[in-house]
Amino acid sequence: MTDELSSLLRGRSLPPFIAIEGVIGVGKTTLARRLAQTFQYQTILEDPTANPFLTKFYEDMRQHALATQLSFLFQRTQAIQALRQSDIFAPLHVADFMLQKDPLFARLTLNSEEYELYDKVYQQMTVDVPRPDLVIYLQAPTDVLLSRIERRGISSERRISADYLNKLNQAYSEFFLYYDDSPLLIVNASDIDLASSDADYHNLVNYFLDIRSGRHYFNPTFFG
Repeated sequence: MTDELSSLLRGRSLPPFIAIEGVIGVGKTTLARRLAQTFQYQTILEDPTANPFLTKFYEDMRQHALATQLSFLFQRTQAIQALRQSDIFAPLHVADFMLQKDPLFARLTLNSEEYELYDKVYQQMTVDVPRPDLVIYLQAPTDVLLSRIERRGISSERRISADYLNKLNQAYSEFFLYYDDSPLLIVNASDIDLASSDADYHNLVNYFLDIRSGRHYFNPTFFG
């Protein structure tokens, strides 16, 4: 931990469980890994490459939506088991997803019969899922997301359309408009570089360390 971050943390406590959310390409995993490195958080990260249906889903969303969705649900619930089994001496945790938003994708991609099946499985698998102590929702417009997806050069993601990202952005906005299960920080991630800008990263950390409840907004342009 740098001296600057040590100074920021003095007299303040870290949220024990942070979940970072946002549409694909917005920087969730980048932030999760940097927080883990800085504060010795234990990471709970999605692995899209472990979903055998994802590439097929981007080629034909209608045909492969249910299999893709259930595969992600199983992966996410297995990953979150670490929190269920934690005791008071367990390390801090940061995840690049929150299980409570999983139905968002299902509603967007499944027909009514498929969603009914999915929902039955979801309800069975998410009993007693721990709630985050802080949710960080990274927002960015579709053109920014497309640019970042293009830059990271994952071949299967090149099939993602602007229309699909627009729908995801709308679905995320609606979900978090009503979300109040945990303290929520909504971040304008359009002009933020959490990978290589120490200033952006330190400003964000300094801001969320004081959050204990409610809904908050972070716009990096105000901290320039």
